[in-house]
Order: sequence, then structure tokens, then C-alpha cells
Amino acid sequence: MLQLDNMLLVAAIMGVFGLVILIVLWPGKKHGKRLLKRWGVAEPDDGEVELAVRYLKRRRLWYPWLFLAIPPLLDDRGLGSILTTLLLGGLIAELLAQRPSRGPRREADLAPRTLLGVVPVWVLVLGGLAAAGSMVHLGLTAQWKLLAVAAGTVVVSAAITLLAVRRPPAGAPRADLALRCRSARVAIGLGIGACTAVGWPAGNLVSFLAVVAGLAGFLAVTAPAKRLPAAA
Repeated sequence: MLQLDNMLLVAAIMGVFGLVILIVLWPGKKHGKRLLKRWGVAEPDDGEVELAVRYLKRRRLWYPWLFLAIPPLLDDRGLGSILTTLLLGGLIAELLAQRPSRGPRREADLAPRTLLGVVPVWVLVLGGLAAAGSMVHLGLTAQWKLLAVAAGTVVVSAAITLLAVRRPPAGAPRADLALRCRSARVAIGLGIGACTAVGWPAGNLVSFLAVVAGLAGFLAVTAPAKRLPAAA
């Protein structure tokens, strides 16, 4: 009985902690406006800001609860748990975004997107190189558990990217495209970071250089795009 009481107490404390984090992270109009400007939307109007706020809410709603649940499951309270939380939160948000928008749809402006219309080729190349390099290295060194983790990371990252491309159109074309670009590039960047961290665990010079290259790739891919693709 005492153990059950302790478990309930811990669950209550963690629940309150998660709620506090959620309140702190909950986005408002200024967050939505800043996000759009960072991703190439100049002077967003109220409708575009509302779209960006809804986009942020879909993600931030899950982050606190995932971060409370994932560290005990992975037995990791460091970078691995943070990357897993961000990837799973992004995947859940993109799955929820597959529902058709309730607002008016501007089919003439929002033509079906293609992968290369959302993600530049160089981003896809960097993501592919990071994934392939990590998995080949893990396979050659027979680190099968880490290889499974890296493969799972690649699958989740690719799923988020493809879901961001194919989700139903919503709102003004330029804001819709900017948010698609952000989702895809952040997912690929997180995939690069996670695969690099998992794929090169040994503390030698080669691993160090691989991790540095992965960090540089992560920063380059996730950096906000100041200009929208020409498809906008």
C-alpha cells in the first residue's frame, strides 16, 4: 500500500510539473508571428498568425508529457530523451494535421506539394549521408541495438517529412508552405543529430569528427529559411 501511495505521489508531482511546463510553452500570437517571419513570411496577417499558433500548439501540447514518459522508458535523461521527445511530438502533430482543414480551402493557390518543392535537395542529401554513414558504421561494428535505434530514427524522421508534404492545405499559401518547410527541415535535422549521436558512440578521433560534422549538418538544416521556395 505504501509503495502504491508513493507511485501516486510521484505521478501527481510529475503531472503538475508537466502542466507547468505546458503553460510556460503555450504559444500566443507573438510566437506565431515570430515563427513565420523567421521562415520567410514577411508581415504575416492575422489569419496566417493564427495558423502558425495552431501549428505550434499541436507540437507543444505533447512535449511535456512525452518528456516525462520517455526518460524512464529509455533510461536516459540526456540528449537521447530530448531528441526522442521532439521527434515523437513532431510525428504526432503531423498525424493530427492530416485531417482536412475546417476553414476555406484555396485550391487554386495551394496546389499539391512535392518533396522537392518543400525540402531542398542538399537537405535530403545531408540527411541521407548522415543516416547511411551511421547505420553502415553500426552494422560493421555489430552494434545491433544501436543500429535498430538509428533505423527507427530514420523512419520517424522520414515519416514526419512526408506527412508535412502531403498534409491537407490550410490558410494562406505562403504561411502553409513555410510551416511545411519548417516541419520537414526540423525533422531531417533532428534525424541527422540523432543518427550521428547514436552511430558514432566511441570516443576516438573519427567519432569526434563525425559528431562535429553531424552537429554542423543539424544546424545548417534546421536554420530558418529566410526565403520561401519558388513554389510559394
